[in-house]
Amino acid sequence: MLFKGTMTAIITPFTKSGVDYDSFAKLIEYQIDGGIDGIVFIGTTGEPATMTGEEKKALRDFALKQVNGRVPVIFGTGSNCTQTAVENSILAKEEGADGILVVTPYYNKCTQEGLYLHYKAIADKCDLPMIIYNVPGRTGVNILPETAGRLAHSIPSIVGIKEACGNLEQIAKTAEAINGTQLQLMSGDDKLAVDIARLGGTTLISVASNALPKEFAEIMKYANAKNFDKADLLLNKYDKFVDLLFCEVNPIPIKYACSLLGLCQNELRLPLTPMSEGKAKTLKEEMQRLNII
Repeated sequence: MLFKGTMTAIITPFTKSGVDYDSFAKLIEYQIDGGIDGIVFIGTTGEPATMTGEEKKALRDFALKQVNGRVPVIFGTGSNCTQTAVENSILAKEEGADGILVVTPYYNKCTQEGLYLHYKAIADKCDLPMIIYNVPGRTGVNILPETAGRLAHSIPSIVGIKEACGNLEQIAKTAEAINGTQLQLMSGDDKLAVDIARLGGTTLISVASNALPKEFAEIMKYANAKNFDKADLLLNKYDKFVDLLFCEVNPIPIKYACSLLGLCQNELRLPLTPMSEGKAKTLKEEMQRLNII
C-alpha cells in the first residue's frame, strides 16, 4: 500500500499579507513529530480557493523542502475544469509530489460518465498515484459505488478513494465494488474513521490531526491492527472535539484550535471568517477539558 494510516489535510497558516511560512514549518514539524503517515497540501482544509497560483507554487516548493522525504507528500490538484486538473497534476509530478488528491468537479455537476472520463483524462496524462475525493456536500457530485468500481478495475494509478459522503451504506457498497483491486478505501471523515476501517478502510485523511496528530495517528494504528475496540475508545474520547471542528465550515474551527495551540494565527481569507464567539468559547473549553491546552 502506498498510503496507509493517518494523513493530515493540513491548514495553510496566513498572516494578513500572505502565507505564514514560519508557522507553516512549525505545523509540518508538529505533524511529523506526532507520527503522522503523510500530509495532504492544498486540499480543502488548506483554503486553496483563496490563494493565487504564485502562492500555491511557493507553498508546494516550501512543503517539499520542509518535509524532505520523511513522509509522503500529496498535493490537491482538483478542478471543475478537467484540463486544469490535468495541468495541476502534471505540475505536481514535475515538482516531486508522491501523489495527488483530486476532488470531484464541483459546480458543473457532471454525470457518472463525466466523472469517469474526468479521472481517466487525468490518469492518461499523469501516472502519479491518485486519490479521488468524494465529498458531495461541498461539490454537488457523488461518486457512486459502480463508478468507483469501474475506476478501480480500469485505471491502476487510482490508488485510493477519500470518502466523505457521510453515508455508511453507500460506503459499504463502494468497499464491495473495489474489493480485490489496488483502490484503497480512505475515510475523509474523522468521526467515521473506525467505522470505515471496519469496512476495509486503511487510511484516514484527517482534519482533527492538525491539532492532534499523535492521537489520530494512534487511532488508525489500532484500526489497521483490527483492534477496533481500542480505536473506538480513543476516537470516542474526542467525539465532542471533532463535532466542534465541524460546527462551522471547515477550516474555520480547526484553524482556531491550532491558534490556541500556538501553531498559527487565527487568520482566514474571505469569504471565510473567524469562528463565532460562542462556538469558539465552547471549543476552547472542550480543549481545556481534554488538557489539549
